[in-house]
Amino acid sequence: MNLLGASGTYRDPEESPAGVTTTAPLDDDTLRANQELVDKHADALYNETAENILDWAHTHAPGALAVTLSMENTVLAELAKDHLPDADFLFLDTGYHFKETLEVADQVEARYPKQTLVRATPTLTRAEQDETYGLNLYLTNPTACCRMRKVEPLAVNLSPYAGWVTGLRRADGPTRAQAPALSLDATGRLKISPIITWSLEDTERYIEERDLIIHPLTKHGYPSIGCETCTLPVAEGEDPRAGRWAGQNKTECGLHS
Repeated sequence: MNLLGASGTYRDPEESPAGVTTTAPLDDDTLRANQELVDKHADALYNETAENILDWAHTHAPGALAVTLSMENTVLAELAKDHLPDADFLFLDTGYHFKETLEVADQVEARYPKQTLVRATPTLTRAEQDETYGLNLYLTNPTACCRMRKVEPLAVNLSPYAGWVTGLRRADGPTRAQAPALSLDATGRLKISPIITWSLEDTERYIEERDLIIHPLTKHGYPSIGCETCTLPVAEGEDPRAGRWAGQNKTECGLHS
């Protein structure tokens, strides 16, 4: 059903803009290889170290890998530099990020020049989305907004890769408490989560030891950072993701569900 706005009839937010919105299928050989790798190694990697998980991926992945970076921190970029040097970096530039997040992305590109930073963008600009779906879709239908500005751009930009590396941590909340270090996504690509066993304290220790790029908002009550429009600071001791989509019946953007 269409939404009626002041400027006319808006498009149903369940209908994405025209264009490619899904990941290209893998060839049969890569699909088969990925399934065999998960069947054989997922249990052994469940509680492995980040370094060993990435060394395993560098040795066994049957194709190119992408390292997804939210720019909340740059731990994955540093780990990949040493253990997955051929991987690309993939950043979802939603158009709604804090300016500090975009500044971190620029710093990553400068600090890790040997690895390509791919900036995945949505089909529509913010203004075009407002015109097509109505003002502030992130408030009226945050799931649709995340789909069009995160889930679909990730899907499209994963097409060249046999797998992707994520920053998932089991400590980030109950929806992630049993997440594996190695699995298959819906397209049959490897989904590799090297810091899955890390706590927030482990992450902060690694950042300090390596003198990594720091997202300034993490020092001001933002342990989990998404789009500026949908992220609030959290109280000390609160669930690190409590500030994401605060006031909405929503805990995940859809990238990991």
